[in-house]
Amino acid sequence: MMENANFSYWERTAFIDYADVIIIGSGIVGLNAALHLKNTAPLLKVLVLEQGFLPSGASTKNAGFACFGTVSEQLEALKTLSEDELANLANYKWRGLQRMRQNLGDEAIDYHQHGGYELFLNSEEQQAHEAFNNINRLNKILKSAITGHDIYAVADAKIADFDLAGVKHIIYNPFEGQIHTGKMMRALLAKVYQQDVIVLNNCAVKSITREGEAVVLQTSAGEFKAGKVILATNAFARQHYPHLAVNPGRGQVLVTKPIPGLKLKGTYHFNEGYYYFRNIDNRVLFGGGRNLDFKAEETTAFGHTRVVQDALIGYLRDMILPDTHFEIDYWWSGIMGFGEELKPIVKEIEPNVFCAVRCNGMGVAMGSLLGEEVAELVLRRG
Repeated sequence: MMENANFSYWERTAFIDYADVIIIGSGIVGLNAALHLKNTAPLLKVLVLEQGFLPSGASTKNAGFACFGTVSEQLEALKTLSEDELANLANYKWRGLQRMRQNLGDEAIDYHQHGGYELFLNSEEQQAHEAFNNINRLNKILKSAITGHDIYAVADAKIADFDLAGVKHIIYNPFEGQIHTGKMMRALLAKVYQQDVIVLNNCAVKSITREGEAVVLQTSAGEFKAGKVILATNAFARQHYPHLAVNPGRGQVLVTKPIPGLKLKGTYHFNEGYYYFRNIDNRVLFGGGRNLDFKAEETTAFGHTRVVQDALIGYLRDMILPDTHFEIDYWWSGIMGFGEELKPIVKEIEPNVFCAVRCNGMGVAMGSLLGEEVAELVLRRG
């Protein structure tokens, strides 16, 4: 019996009654899973349940970086991955970005390939030299994985072009870009609606149980049943399956008011990728600082901390926009999913319940393929 007994016959038969597949989470992964299911098996009845008014987590709260990793991030990954595994992971991100562009179109997602920059501050001479010494090695590892060309190059001469202060070295990657994640999500929603996928918002799943061959979801809107369920909630996955090796990581982000004559163009990372900024509509978007207090940021609670806000404003004032007046227009936070292993988790958790989680802060790059991968797993189960 449904908690809300006031659903009409029309509502029950058009929106609620038994679906073939229910996807929990309407972010990048969940909607791409829905799209692939319908493209492959058009007769499937696919329903998406989302706990928030808009996608919860990070799909529309990220920084919109179409990136696959800085030199420092790749070197950190090599501490736990082989060179072949690193190349495969980079290729997965690269193919995921290309799939998003193919599915939605560059104009619809406001894609621009201005390139990506890794910055090294005056105090990071040792880190810069380590990165420089490994550029040839990484270009060799990634050559076949990305485009067949060298990816990284020293570009210290560009420092003056961006009016940055306290930056001594730059590594440039011409193959990275940026998107408008709100527009990306609107385009993705339009695609799934065209395929007769239903997305119900403000519908939080409270429990997942099985009843014979069916999977039963108790939600804030009542009971739903499906033949199969896909969990695509990334950082929130352990709310239902505590054993999954994915931990939340909050990213705090700001956007300035428009700045006349802004010279920044591209995506920028520093401090091993823990800080990141970019241009958007003549504004600066700047986020990060999770490394200042990992424990405090390992949370599914949205919000801000003074220590991170102060650090972001300090870098903005002293390094990114020195001698430039700016005002903060927006603050927000997103919740990402991380784990000790860098590969995402795609598997059948229990009979007829599948998951695609743990994007390790690379949901924009991974999400399209990750959704397709879990959809294929569902389809193979018949």
